[in-house]
Amino acid sequence: MPAQTTPAAVSRSTGPAPGPTSLGSDPASAEPRSPGRFIGRPTALATALAGFLTALAVCVGDAVARTFPFGPERRAVNDLANQFVPYHARLWDLLHGRGDGGLLLNWQSGWGTSFLPDLGTYLGSPFALLVALFPRDDIEYAVYTVTILKMAAAAAAMTFTLLRMRPGVWWAAAVLGASYALCGWSVMEATYNPMWLDGLIAFPLLCLVGEWAREGRRPLLGTLIVTLCWVGNFYTAYMATIGAALVLLLRLVIAHELRIRVIVRAVVTVLLGIGLAAPVLVPVFLGSTHAYPGWTNEFKPAGWTDFFARFLPATYSFTTPAAFLGTGTLLLAGALLFHRAVPRRERRLWAGFAVAVAVSMQWGPTHLVWHVFATPNGSPYRQTFVLSGVLVIAAWIVLSYGWPGRRALLGGVGAVAVVAVGAVASPHVTGWTYPLFALGLAAACGALWLAKRGKLPVVAALLLSGALVGQAAATTAYADRERLGRLDDYPAWGAEQDRRTAALGAADGWPAYRTDSGREQITGNEPMLFGGQGAAYYSSHTPSVLTETLASLGGGWTSRGRNLQSLDNPVTDALFSVGARWRGDRVVRTDADSILPLVTVRPEDAPQPRYGASPYRNQEMLLGAKVYTLPGRREACPVGSEVFLWAPDFRGTARLGKGGKPVKMTGEMPKRRAALTSMGVQKKPGTLVTLKGQRAKDHEIGCLDGARLAAAVEALRSTAPVSTDITDTGIRAELRPGTKGTVVLAAPRIAGWTCEGVPAEKYGGLVAVSADDRTSVTCTFRPPGLKAGLGAGGLAGALLVAWLLWLARRARGDRSSELGA
Repeated sequence: MPAQTTPAAVSRSTGPAPGPTSLGSDPASAEPRSPGRFIGRPTALATALAGFLTALAVCVGDAVARTFPFGPERRAVNDLANQFVPYHARLWDLLHGRGDGGLLLNWQSGWGTSFLPDLGTYLGSPFALLVALFPRDDIEYAVYTVTILKMAAAAAAMTFTLLRMRPGVWWAAAVLGASYALCGWSVMEATYNPMWLDGLIAFPLLCLVGEWAREGRRPLLGTLIVTLCWVGNFYTAYMATIGAALVLLLRLVIAHELRIRVIVRAVVTVLLGIGLAAPVLVPVFLGSTHAYPGWTNEFKPAGWTDFFARFLPATYSFTTPAAFLGTGTLLLAGALLFHRAVPRRERRLWAGFAVAVAVSMQWGPTHLVWHVFATPNGSPYRQTFVLSGVLVIAAWIVLSYGWPGRRALLGGVGAVAVVAVGAVASPHVTGWTYPLFALGLAAACGALWLAKRGKLPVVAALLLSGALVGQAAATTAYADRERLGRLDDYPAWGAEQDRRTAALGAADGWPAYRTDSGREQITGNEPMLFGGQGAAYYSSHTPSVLTETLASLGGGWTSRGRNLQSLDNPVTDALFSVGARWRGDRVVRTDADSILPLVTVRPEDAPQPRYGASPYRNQEMLLGAKVYTLPGRREACPVGSEVFLWAPDFRGTARLGKGGKPVKMTGEMPKRRAALTSMGVQKKPGTLVTLKGQRAKDHEIGCLDGARLAAAVEALRSTAPVSTDITDTGIRAELRPGTKGTVVLAAPRIAGWTCEGVPAEKYGGLVAVSADDRTSVTCTFRPPGLKAGLGAGGLAGALLVAWLLWLARRARGDRSSELGA
């Protein structure tokens, strides 16, 4: 029978944490470890076991669901396919010296966009660099591997932190660490938003930093960990920082150590760490301010019945907190109030804190605090992993004072029973939920009973870990299947993608001309995935000027203007120097004389384009010539002209005449906007465009005259620069002698462009500068905030050095005083 913790032992437990204990020994009887020792053998075993259990559960769940890479079912849904896989593909290209552009400027997407904000948002994790080790056509395998490794790292980090907070049985800490990494938020939501998993890692690491601040140890390492967490993903790091700060304050209150010195030490560590991350954070923040507005949502808290249901296995919902944690962990957390070995003050404060965190997720004002004062687009409970972490720590507090006895176990069973009963009426409960819950509860109770009596410790460990792995694997499999039915899914990389990538690569002529990856998109960000330099682009930082310019010219979108589609149109192809594009099932090339170079010169008397409602007239303004005829609703285009349909809100099918090829349109403003679409060439007089579907009233027909377009292109080519040099950060164009007018670069005038040392001008939404009898023009791009971020980072570095020197000097003074005494 484990010995009970004495009041003296309780008092000592508030100091530096002792080390872990052996397989079956009492957690409360551990001997303190050496203060200078960072990690011992049991701790190393615990962290390794936690990572293994996590990876095992996720892989088994995916295999049961037969999802990629273990079966034919698709894994790529929503942002995983639209953003994370393409962004990692671009990172692979940059790491292998193959990308168009660099870390600051992305020439592949959106006709030229800022890349540093995207790098900081989607690729800031050091785990992202591992994609370089995989073949490019295995990029989805690479992203999957990175995802599993992040989850395993989160498990290891939580396990290490638990053992650092208080002593205990190492394998029990491993199971709890794995329980944290396998929480519902991780396996259901963050698995297809892998950037969020950096927050899952950050919470226990920041709690560890809090422990060091409390003890006055490792200020340099603590600061660097804060930097790493905030660079990895600032959004979830912000939530993790709030959670870790609250945990530290609670620990100080419990230990009667709430002193200004400790709080200041912790605050300085966090502020310096964030300051060191400023070269990434400031451009990311300013990138968001220049982004096209997304959805504006109002927070609606979930019903408590649904809230309780999400703690149970095999439930799924997009608008409720994915709080599944493993029944064993919930049992231990529920037992906290009833475990008499834990000091009354400590168990009450921890229990109250856990309840307060849960309630804060449901209250509007605190919901906004958790989410950086803006209700997010999509899941409104992105801070759920912090609640999971708090409950795991509470469970560990129970175990660290000794295995719970009958009274504590009965209390824990009662607590989880309340959750289970409270969820009965929820529609999210499935046929698998309660059987899995009951089996997990029985296994956990059996494991704790055996451990309490010191019998069969290996069986106890297998029961507790097996229950967790089984429940987590089942929940993962259930979520895999549910996502396919509820979210947009996309095909995995295969032979067709290989063929398309190879064809686009063979046609690529950058920077002489652009190669567009095609209007028929499988996912967003296809230029990064398949190659080329197109208009398509999807990011949280999609610039307003890009969305507005592309929309004015007839572009389409999804995600309310942040997921921009390629525009397949001869005029825009000419304007933006698109010399080849994927169309149908092959690459179609355009004659070099039919497109403009990337840099052109508009005449002095050319008016500044002022875009209106018609994309045909807007294209003409940017081109500087009339090339379209706009017939009435019941009038046909001239024979020989190419017929275009502009119906941004139309959802249905359109065709030119009875024998024309049907064209699918997917408008549904403001969420989806259908692009300007070619209906084919007018072959017979009197043939009209017919529409069949929803919202067909507001549309406009345009008839493109190819001869007029060719003449307009020839005129602009005759005054174009004699040569243009495209770099990773800008352009340099050699102008013809005596050039006057406006030099225009076929790239959106996003914030950060300067020409000849001053902010660039704008011509129809594009980068421009006055020729002013110059012989050459140089325009460079630097992401807004980079200079300020570097300055802030440098200042933070200098302050860190000064702080470390001050701490070292103070430590030497303290040692001298001790020797003198």
